[in-house]
Amino acid sequence: MSGGTPATARLDQAKVAYTLHPYTHDARAQSYGDEAAAALGVDPRRIFKTLIATVDGKLVCAVVPVAAMLSPKALAAAVGGKRAELAEPAQAQRATGYVLGGISPLGHKTRIPVIVDESALGFPSVFVSAGKRGLQVELAPADLVSLTAATTAPVATT
Repeated sequence: MSGGTPATARLDQAKVAYTLHPYTHDARAQSYGDEAAAALGVDPRRIFKTLIATVDGKLVCAVVPVAAMLSPKALAAAVGGKRAELAEPAQAQRATGYVLGGISPLGHKTRIPVIVDESALGFPSVFVSAGKRGLQVELAPADLVSLTAATTAPVATT
């Protein structure tokens, strides 16, 4: 089943098993990740948000649990850099081709290094954005890491 996004096209192309989980997005939601966890009844430690950051001026994609925050220091260390900060929203949207709240770690418009928080490996499956607000994709963490050519590292903090 395809969701019609670059992320689901990438999954289909790779013939990876996945399940789409649509839900009704509320424009008033304060947090896209928390909204998805509540709407789908999924532990927020299994739903991962996609954050676009810069490390020493270069774009990096960090994938961390909704229940945690990104550690800029740990992200910088994971890619051998010194300083990390979140990218400007417009820059993140241009680089990925997705809108905020729908940025997926899969199917970016431009090639961006991906770092997945190592906690993902502790679950049989994880949820990430499928490329639009109100649509999550559930897949094996090993498939997420493989398809994004990601590095895993402890980049989340609670």
